[in-house]
Amino acid sequence: MSAVDVAGVGKRYAGAMVLDNIHARFREGGFTSLLGPSGSGKTTLLRIVAGFVAPDSGRVRIGERDVTNVPVHARDIGMVFQSYALFPHMTVLENIAFGLHRRGVRGGELKRRIDDVLAMVKLDALAERLPRQLSGGQQQRVALARAIVINPTVLLLDEPLSALDRRLRQEMQVELRRIQRDSGLTTIFVTHDQ
Repeated sequence: MSAVDVAGVGKRYAGAMVLDNIHARFREGGFTSLLGPSGSGKTTLLRIVAGFVAPDSGRVRIGERDVTNVPVHARDIGMVFQSYALFPHMTVLENIAFGLHRRGVRGGELKRRIDDVLAMVKLDALAERLPRQLSGGQQQRVALARAIVINPTVLLLDEPLSALDRRLRQEMQVELRRIQRDSGLTTIFVTHDQ
């Protein structure tokens, strides 16, 4: 895990200023929420930290490393999107294993890491199910497990609860906080919902 530092970040889209000289420090191992209305630049900032969007100005550091010009795949970031982005033809286990396979993790190490993360998100009994056989909250936990199983230094959450009903959203807020505490990951959570 690492701290994230954003210094002087600016971004324009079609001439409109979305982010103007943003400075922020997200402490190592902390859970920080970026709260604001739609269109306020929260997701743009998150996408800049992740490397999906290049800032027009400023720098982004993760730990001691300047990652401003580092591609997404080399930033060691776990990200959960609003839509979960699960592969519908893959089981829970296969969805979670996907990032590990891409990193060359195989055999006993693969099994150990998947078993550990399945236990952390409390989905051990559902490993062979397809996403369509899961509730919204279970799908959200699969997406979270897939993001953290790769042992990222930073976890980015982009409105991951917005598709859930109110009761489930409240339950998942508690679960997210528990999982973040258990993993110790530096976490940045974007939401418009107080």
